[in-house]
Amino acid sequence: MKISKISVVLLITAAGLTGCDKSEVGDVSLGLFTTKDIKINVLQDPLIPGVTCHVASIEADLDFSDPSDTSIACRQTGPITTDMIAQIDKSASGEVIFRKSKSILLKTLKTRRIYDASSQTLMYVSYSTKEINGSYKHSLSSVPLYGTSAYTERTQSTNN
Repeated sequence: MKISKISVVLLITAAGLTGCDKSEVGDVSLGLFTTKDIKINVLQDPLIPGVTCHVASIEADLDFSDPSDTSIACRQTGPITTDMIAQIDKSASGEVIFRKSKSILLKTLKTRRIYDASSQTLMYVSYSTKEINGSYKHSLSSVPLYGTSAYTERTQSTNN
């Protein structure tokens, strides 16, 4: 099978564009003699725009696979309403709201939203889909609904 010059140009162009991530808000070099950087991406929850997360992960420019380490911090940055909470997946596994390829061998960085109804808290877990040294690297952040219009007061029943 012969690869055309156009295919080669398209592959090189696509590889070059992987660094052009619109959600990237930070890039920290890990030193002069390394090709690894900490990339920080901003993520706004698509169903709850009042939540903004920042996900940090390491990217290795000349490797076939990026390290699996990740960190996440999420905060309330706008209103969170009961209508927003009503439309999210409330299962124990929640739903994936962000994904980013971390290797050519099917390793992906994912961020998943999970709702904890008992504490009225949104949890965001960022994790790698490939086991490294016996561990799936992950990080967790939470956003309590307390103080938002989505928070519902619990009434205590009293026995008379």
